[in-house]
Amino acid sequence: MTNYVGEVVESSTRRFIARSKNIGESPCFGCFVKTDSNPVVYGVVYEIITESKEPGRRPETYGMSLKELKQAQPQIFELLKTEFHVLTIAYLEKERVVFSLPPIPPTIHSFVYECTREEVKELTSEDFFLRIIISSPNIPVDELIISAIRYSQEARGNDTDYVIRVGKSLARLFKDDYERLSSVLRRVI
Repeated sequence: MTNYVGEVVESSTRRFIARSKNIGESPCFGCFVKTDSNPVVYGVVYEIITESKEPGRRPETYGMSLKELKQAQPQIFELLKTEFHVLTIAYLEKERVVFSLPPIPPTIHSFVYECTREEVKELTSEDFFLRIIISSPNIPVDELIISAIRYSQEARGNDTDYVIRVGKSLARLFKDDYERLSSVLRRVI
Protein backbone atom coordinates (compact mmCIF):
# COMPACT_ATOMS: atom_id res chain seq x y z
CA MET A 1 0.00 0.00 0.00
CA THR A 2 1.53 3.28 -1.09
CA ASN A 3 -1.35 5.65 -0.35
CA TYR A 4 -0.46 6.20 3.28
CA VAL A 5 -1.62 9.45 4.89
CA GLY A 6 0.99 9.73 7.61
CA GLU A 7 3.82 8.16 9.56
CA VAL A 8 3.77 7.46 13.31
CA VAL A 9 6.14 9.81 15.17
CA GLU A 10 4.89 9.30 18.73
CA SER A 11 3.18 6.27 20.13
CA SER A 12 1.48 4.86 23.21
CA THR A 13 -1.13 2.15 23.68
CA ARG A 14 -3.94 4.73 24.11
CA ARG A 15 -2.98 7.23 21.40
CA PHE A 16 -0.52 7.95 18.66
CA ILE A 17 0.61 10.93 16.61
CA ALA A 18 1.37 10.73 12.90
CA ARG A 19 3.02 13.28 10.64
CA SER A 20 1.28 13.90 7.33
CA LYS A 21 3.12 13.47 4.04
CA ASN A 22 2.21 17.02 3.00
CA ILE A 23 1.75 20.26 4.90
CA GLY A 24 -1.91 21.04 5.54
CA GLU A 25 -3.10 17.60 4.46
CA SER A 26 -4.32 14.90 6.82
CA PRO A 27 -7.25 12.61 7.41
CA CYS A 28 -10.26 14.60 8.59
CA PHE A 29 -11.28 15.03 12.21
CA GLY A 30 -13.34 11.97 13.21
CA CYS A 31 -11.93 9.83 10.39
CA PHE A 32 -11.06 6.17 11.09
CA VAL A 33 -7.44 5.21 10.42
CA LYS A 34 -5.17 2.20 10.87
CA THR A 35 -1.45 1.53 11.14
CA ASP A 36 0.57 -1.04 9.25
CA SER A 37 2.30 -2.07 12.49
CA ASN A 38 2.11 -5.48 14.11
CA PRO A 39 -0.52 -5.60 15.46
CA VAL A 40 -2.54 -3.34 13.19
CA VAL A 41 -3.98 -0.59 15.39
CA TYR A 42 -7.25 1.21 14.56
CA GLY A 43 -8.17 4.66 15.77
CA VAL A 44 -10.11 7.89 15.28
CA VAL A 45 -8.45 11.21 14.43
CA TYR A 46 -9.20 13.67 17.24
CA GLU A 47 -6.83 16.56 16.56
CA ILE A 48 -4.96 18.02 13.58
CA ILE A 49 -2.16 20.53 14.02
CA THR A 50 -0.02 22.46 11.52
CA GLU A 51 2.90 24.23 13.18
CA SER A 52 6.59 25.01 13.00
CA LYS A 53 9.01 22.09 13.04
CA GLU A 54 11.07 24.02 15.58
CA PRO A 55 9.63 23.71 19.12
CA GLY A 56 8.51 27.03 20.58
CA ARG A 57 8.72 28.89 17.28
CA ARG A 58 5.65 30.26 15.52
CA PRO A 59 5.44 30.98 11.80
CA GLU A 60 5.54 34.68 10.83
CA THR A 61 2.70 36.44 9.01
CA TYR A 62 3.42 37.96 5.60
CA GLY A 63 0.13 39.53 4.50
CA MET A 64 0.05 37.42 1.32
CA SER A 65 -2.37 34.83 -0.01
CA LEU A 66 -1.20 31.25 0.15
CA LYS A 67 -0.58 31.27 -3.61
CA GLU A 68 1.51 34.46 -3.40
CA LEU A 69 3.44 33.13 -0.43
CA LYS A 70 4.27 29.88 -2.26
CA GLN A 71 5.64 31.90 -5.17
CA ALA A 72 7.57 34.47 -3.12
CA GLN A 73 8.78 32.32 -0.21
CA PRO A 74 8.50 28.60 -1.12
CA GLN A 75 11.17 27.62 1.44
CA ILE A 76 8.88 28.64 4.32
CA PHE A 77 6.84 25.49 3.87
CA GLU A 78 9.91 23.34 4.56
CA LEU A 79 9.82 24.71 8.14
CA LEU A 80 6.27 23.51 8.83
CA LYS A 81 4.67 20.18 9.70
CA THR A 82 1.13 18.83 9.91
CA GLU A 83 0.44 16.14 12.47
CA PHE A 84 -2.73 14.34 13.46
CA HIS A 85 -3.48 12.75 16.82
CA VAL A 86 -5.33 9.44 16.92
CA LEU A 87 -7.29 7.80 19.74
CA THR A 88 -6.82 4.02 19.71
CA ILE A 89 -10.12 2.12 19.57
CA ALA A 90 -9.11 -1.41 18.55
CA TYR A 91 -6.42 -3.66 17.13
CA LEU A 92 -6.24 -6.71 14.90
CA GLU A 93 -5.42 -10.10 16.39
CA LYS A 94 -5.50 -13.25 14.27
CA GLU A 95 -7.69 -11.55 11.63
CA ARG A 96 -10.19 -10.48 14.32
CA VAL A 97 -10.83 -6.91 15.51
CA VAL A 98 -10.40 -6.63 19.28
CA PHE A 99 -11.98 -3.58 20.93
CA SER A 100 -9.33 -3.02 23.54
CA LEU A 101 -5.94 -1.38 23.90
CA PRO A 102 -3.29 -3.21 21.88
CA PRO A 103 -0.68 -5.27 23.75
CA ILE A 104 1.98 -2.91 22.37
CA PRO A 105 1.71 0.54 20.75
CA PRO A 106 2.17 1.09 17.03
CA THR A 107 5.81 1.10 15.99
CA ILE A 108 7.42 4.48 15.37
CA HIS A 109 7.66 5.08 11.59
CA SER A 110 4.70 2.78 10.89
CA PHE A 111 2.56 4.10 8.08
CA VAL A 112 -1.00 5.23 8.71
CA TYR A 113 -3.85 4.67 6.24
CA GLU A 114 -7.48 5.72 6.13
CA CYS A 115 -9.77 2.76 6.82
CA THR A 116 -11.86 1.32 4.01
CA ARG A 117 -15.66 1.52 4.09
CA GLU A 118 -15.81 -2.13 5.14
CA GLU A 119 -13.35 -1.55 7.98
CA VAL A 120 -15.36 1.47 9.18
CA LYS A 121 -18.52 -0.65 9.14
CA GLU A 122 -16.81 -3.35 11.21
CA LEU A 123 -15.30 -0.87 13.67
CA THR A 124 -18.68 0.81 14.21
CA SER A 125 -20.96 -2.23 14.12
CA GLU A 126 -21.23 -2.14 17.93
CA ASP A 127 -21.07 0.81 20.32
CA PHE A 128 -17.58 -0.02 21.63
CA PHE A 129 -16.04 2.89 19.73
CA LEU A 130 -18.51 5.28 21.37
CA ARG A 131 -17.67 3.98 24.85
CA ILE A 132 -13.94 4.44 24.21
CA ILE A 133 -14.43 8.00 22.98
CA ILE A 134 -16.71 8.95 25.89
CA SER A 135 -14.27 7.59 28.48
CA SER A 136 -11.23 9.38 27.02
CA PRO A 137 -9.91 12.47 28.83
CA ASN A 138 -8.51 15.59 27.16
CA ILE A 139 -10.23 15.20 23.80
CA PRO A 140 -13.30 17.00 22.35
CA VAL A 141 -15.62 14.07 23.14
CA ASP A 142 -18.96 15.33 21.82
CA GLU A 143 -17.52 16.73 18.59
CA LEU A 144 -15.56 13.52 18.00
CA ILE A 145 -18.65 11.36 18.54
CA ILE A 146 -20.60 13.47 16.04
CA SER A 147 -17.87 13.30 13.38
CA ALA A 148 -17.20 9.58 13.89
CA ILE A 149 -20.92 8.78 13.60
CA ARG A 150 -21.12 10.83 10.40
CA TYR A 151 -18.21 8.86 8.91
CA SER A 152 -19.73 5.55 9.94
CA GLN A 153 -23.11 6.61 8.60
CA GLU A 154 -21.53 7.60 5.28
CA ALA A 155 -19.79 4.21 5.07
CA ARG A 156 -23.25 2.62 5.33
CA GLY A 157 -24.83 4.78 2.64
CA ASN A 158 -26.78 6.87 5.20
CA ASP A 159 -28.65 3.86 6.60
CA THR A 160 -31.42 5.19 8.88
CA ASP A 161 -31.55 1.93 10.88
CA TYR A 162 -27.93 2.48 11.84
CA VAL A 163 -28.63 6.03 13.02
CA ILE A 164 -31.51 4.79 15.17
CA ARG A 165 -29.31 2.06 16.69
CA VAL A 166 -26.51 4.55 17.43
CA GLY A 167 -29.06 6.97 18.91
CA LYS A 168 -30.25 4.23 21.29
CA SER A 169 -26.65 3.46 22.27
CA LEU A 170 -26.00 7.13 22.98
CA ALA A 171 -29.19 7.28 25.07
CA ARG A 172 -27.83 4.44 27.23
CA LEU A 173 -24.36 5.97 27.46
CA PHE A 174 -25.66 9.49 28.26
CA LYS A 175 -28.60 8.31 30.38
CA ASP A 176 -27.81 10.78 33.17
CA ASP A 177 -27.20 13.78 30.90
CA TYR A 178 -30.23 14.53 28.74
CA GLU A 179 -28.98 17.96 27.61
CA ARG A 180 -25.73 16.50 26.32
CA LEU A 181 -27.52 13.61 24.60
CA SER A 182 -29.98 16.01 22.99
CA SER A 183 -27.16 18.28 21.79
CA VAL A 184 -25.24 15.39 20.21
CA LEU A 185 -28.29 13.82 18.58
CA ARG A 186 -29.48 17.13 17.09
CA ARG A 187 -26.12 17.55 15.40
CA VAL A 188 -25.92 13.95 14.13
CA ILE A 189 -29.37 13.76 12.55
